Amino acid sequence: MNDKRPPRVAGFTFVRNAVLYDYPVLEAIQSILPVCDYFVVAVGRSEDETLDLVRSLNDPRLHIVETVWDETLRTGGRVLAEETNKAFDAIPTEYDWCFYIQADECVHEQDLPIIQDAMSRWLCDVQTEGLLFQYRHFYGSYDYIGVSRRWYRREVRIIRNDKRIRSWRDAQGFRINGRKLKVRLLDAYIYHYGWVKPPEAQQRKQRHFQRWWHSDEVVQRLVGNAPSYMYDDTEPLERFQGTHPAVIQPRIQALNWYFNVDPARARWPWKDRLSRWIERHTGWRPGEYKNYYLLRN
Repeated sequence: MNDKRPPRVAGFTFVRNAVLYDYPVLEAIQSILPVCDYFVVAVGRSEDETLDLVRSLNDPRLHIVETVWDETLRTGGRVLAEETNKAFDAIPTEYDWCFYIQADECVHEQDLPIIQDAMSRWLCDVQTEGLLFQYRHFYGSYDYIGVSRRWYRREVRIIRNDKRIRSWRDAQGFRINGRKLKVRLLDAYIYHYGWVKPPEAQQRKQRHFQRWWHSDEVVQRLVGNAPSYMYDDTEPLERFQGTHPAVIQPRIQALNWYFNVDPARARWPWKDRLSRWIERHTGWRPGEYKNYYLLRN
């Protein structure tokens, strides 16, 4: 079904300590800003210049909500969902769709027309509660994407402006009254850059980020005291053959570390090998956890 007017779209995200942990939050916002009429950024109280960084965008569509992260929500990454909800709740009621982007994600400009068309197409279809994106997870450098089962391949990033919808668990997906959303799959991708950082910044991020899932003792055991993160050169990867979003190009050109990897050396559990073969030939990932109900387009 089609509406006679274009949908009204609000973007939203949250961020804290973007400078300290090298989050490409400006690039994330800029990548979807062309399709947004309004944009909310929940900026957590930081130990660096994150607030000034976000303000530097100086766009009239940008609305900043200053927040304080709840240090008691250290189980299962719940604080991330809480901060997502703060940004979502700040979106006025007149907007139809709400486009969520995390601070280490980007959308390619070539996919924006596809996204706009989908938001128009499904605007009046009340059973469509969200739109589902495919993912490319980059690891170690901008040249390789993760292909093992530990990388989720789809997630909801556009939702109705229905405040019954809540960010779920550690902000990976959304639920409405505890139920998975009914969504349509788009032929559009989220480019996830959370595992492409200078090794020193990645180690700082891991030391801090793991605190939202684990106790200090567990974080120490998982992360240790090394000054730099050791990227795993046996991670199952494949070379990326496409192009990156234009907004991330300056970061790619400024890359100042070398990630030495040979995909042939990857450690593949036999179950993952079998699953990968099935997925390549059928498009089906056996046993995949789906944080949504997929509607037929």
